[in-house]
Amino acid sequence: MGGWWADGAAYERYVGRWSRPVATAFVRWLDVPAGRRWLDIGCGTGALTQTLLDEVDPAAVLGVDPSEGFLEQARAQVTDPRAEFRTGDARALPDGPFDAAVSGLSLNFVPSAQEAVAELHRVVTPGGVAAAYVWDYPHGLELVRYFWDVAKSVDPAAAELDEGTRFPICDPEALTELWSGFDDVEVRPIEVPTVFADFDDYWTPFLGGQGPAPSYLATLSAADQDAIRDLLRFRLPSGPDGQIVLSATALAVRGRAKV
Repeated sequence: MGGWWADGAAYERYVGRWSRPVATAFVRWLDVPAGRRWLDIGCGTGALTQTLLDEVDPAAVLGVDPSEGFLEQARAQVTDPRAEFRTGDARALPDGPFDAAVSGLSLNFVPSAQEAVAELHRVVTPGGVAAAYVWDYPHGLELVRYFWDVAKSVDPAAAELDEGTRFPICDPEALTELWSGFDDVEVRPIEVPTVFADFDDYWTPFLGGQGPAPSYLATLSAADQDAIRDLLRFRLPSGPDGQIVLSATALAVRGRAKV
């Protein structure tokens, strides 16, 4: 993930705050009974782990993530004794077995998603659930889509960095293929509103340096940053009170480990 993900607080202000309603819808869709042992891969600041604790009464949840900065915030925010957080790589998961293994908004950042899914096969108990969700970068994450469309008009080189083209697994057919080794595979979209109080509420998180778009923005001259900001202010749909109402769509996939 390079230097994109290190500051948990900056991530929360950028896209983390929108991940919680997606996590809730995702967990309810999985419909896993209470009392199971879960693995949360790429757990970040703990949003999905906390949702599991709130929604499904698990026996235990182990969260793994390569970012110590994120894990520090996860440990501070998620205080339930059933949750544990460790530094870890999606391509070398802790030994299970786990009744369910999930990944929220992180699988596309793994250098080899195929290796990560192979690890899911290894650690999930036969008949157990393996599931993930990623942002629909090409079409459904409007807060980022507006940014890249404007950035490319200011700096054509930005096209190479646009998540909509960089992450080909963020696609229903690609996720279905990635999960082809599981049984009962399903893919579905999960859409949530993303409402910004005003333009500053939208723009300021892009200055935090967390994620591909903010990291790219930090490399630009002040003049180019100002050009992107001013064009976004013009293009974003805002109401009479300055509120900006957008939406975010995630693509979720689930399957069951072969018995």
